[in-house]
Amino acid sequence: MTRIDRRALFASGAAAALLAATGASLADTPKSGGTLRLAVPRDDSLEQVARGAVFDTLTEIAPDGTLRGELATGWQTDAEARVWRFDLRRDVRFHDGAILDVADVVAVLNELGRAEALSPDTVQLELVEANPGLPFVLADNRFVITRKGQGVTPLHAANGTGCFQVERAKDGRHFLGRKVAGHYKTGSAGWADAVEIIVIPDARVRAEALRDGYVDIAALPARDELKVHRRLRFHPDEADMALAVAPNVGMPRQIGAGHPLDDGRIAERWWLA
Repeated sequence: MTRIDRRALFASGAAAALLAATGASLADTPKSGGTLRLAVPRDDSLEQVARGAVFDTLTEIAPDGTLRGELATGWQTDAEARVWRFDLRRDVRFHDGAILDVADVVAVLNELGRAEALSPDTVQLELVEANPGLPFVLADNRFVITRKGQGVTPLHAANGTGCFQVERAKDGRHFLGRKVAGHYKTGSAGWADAVEIIVIPDARVRAEALRDGYVDIAALPARDELKVHRRLRFHPDEADMALAVAPNVGMPRQIGAGHPLDDGRIAERWWLA
């Protein structure tokens, strides 16, 4: 099997790994500790961020748009980009203590084609149609790896391999995740000791919660409530204000473009300064 072109080579994650090693994608040095608190509207935001905190995928799109491995350490494809092989990490456990098994990955990849285990840490996927961009597809949270394909709901019982384990959750209302000790990403992600997501339907109340220090990040807040607070940061800008961020929050220099909440990875990538 061979890598097929520059895009596939880039998809190996080598370029992203170099960026991560040099810290080139971060505005500041991340710091550990504290509870990162988010206020979000009553939409899919809570589930998006909670999934990013609790579960991993085979690949991940970094904030700067590069692709890197997550549960996969590398991948290869044939000349037609129809048969793919993924090498899996060996140091991964689910939050219930079970070791990540190749069968867990096969159960998820079977949704895309015919998957089979070639070894305890190698899986092969044969697609019906060629797809050179498959590693990018697998970064989507539709393909999070769960225990034997058990799924991600209900949220309070979610069992993943991510940086944060569910401590308390009410679907559509509240989520509290606690950092997993000894996680394979320790030192590179999962900076906060805990992440709390609170659903506040009213945009004005979300803005007030941020302004008064009850939360650290507010999604889609009422702009008029925050424009005079110059110490706050706004993403993408003050006129749009998809996110408003307290000055004590550290964040990547770039934010994933697929979703305002850093592609659902705020809990993993952001920190308290």
